[in-house]
Amino acid sequence: MADINRRFGWRHARSAPTAHIRHHKRGRLVHDGPGLSFWFRPLSAALSEVPVDDRELAMAFHARTSDFQDVTVQATVTYRISDPAVAAARLDFSIDPDSGVWRGAPLEQLSTLLTETAQQHALDVLARTPLAAALVDGVASVRERISAGLAAEPRLPATGIEVVAVRVVAIRPEPEVERALRTPAREQIQQEADRATYERRAVAVERERTIAENELASKVELARREEQLVEQRGTNARREAEENAAADGVRAEAEAARTVRLARAEAEAARTTGEARAQAQAAWLRVHADVDTATLHALTATRLAENLPRIDSLTLSPDVLTGLLAKLARPAGEER
Repeated sequence: MADINRRFGWRHARSAPTAHIRHHKRGRLVHDGPGLSFWFRPLSAALSEVPVDDRELAMAFHARTSDFQDVTVQATVTYRISDPAVAAARLDFSIDPDSGVWRGAPLEQLSTLLTETAQQHALDVLARTPLAAALVDGVASVRERISAGLAAEPRLPATGIEVVAVRVVAIRPEPEVERALRTPAREQIQQEADRATYERRAVAVERERTIAENELASKVELARREEQLVEQRGTNARREAEENAAADGVRAEAEAARTVRLARAEAEAARTTGEARAQAQAAWLRVHADVDTATLHALTATRLAENLPRIDSLTLSPDVLTGLLAKLARPAGEER
């Protein structure tokens, strides 16, 4: 949109570099070109502004395949106005001299022309293509057909329009059909996933079996070694018992021999002691055989006194003392 400024009954127009402006004054072309800036009088001026930049036109329309399935085509057409004079002569690009706004809707007319032309060629292709082929190769075929159709369309050059590029974004069926088409692929993917899961489980089971076998082999080897250990312990205990028994036998024999020797020594000592005592007794008897009776009595009393218990005090009555003194004073050979 051109910038229009007012100054004392005059107008000043200034357009962008991507806008081609045409100024007619009383039917005569005065200014013609992009990015112009000039003064004009509104009562005698006729202005047209034609955009010359590349423009993107997004379109989406429904089509039907050969197997009667509805699909939605999403495409984008890039175009530009290559001949602004022709476009301004065929379409209403005139602008208001006071505001610089288009009086009509020329870009909407161009969009309708391009959309209907592209839709016509896309429908022609899809009508002879089944749904499966349209979803697989339809994007390329529809893009080529639309490009060729727009290039061969005579109305576009006659309007000054040049198609720069055509892009087909997607061809999509109805949601129910799309879900139905996705089901086999999803089932196959699920089967592959299940197969991978089963294989992973099989590998895990195999590994667990290997681990269990290794653990069992370890337990068997441990049990065998424990058996050998028990057997060796039994052998060691039996050998120790035998050694202890042999040692006890040797110890018992030594003790018996010692006891026998001790008994013999004691018997020999007892015999020697008896003989000595007998000899001493015989000598004692021989010594006392020639002693008189009074001496023997005195010795007997002495020996008896030695064997009597201890007497702390002794009380003698006069009668006993008189008798004893009388016996002591009596001569030894006198008998009573």
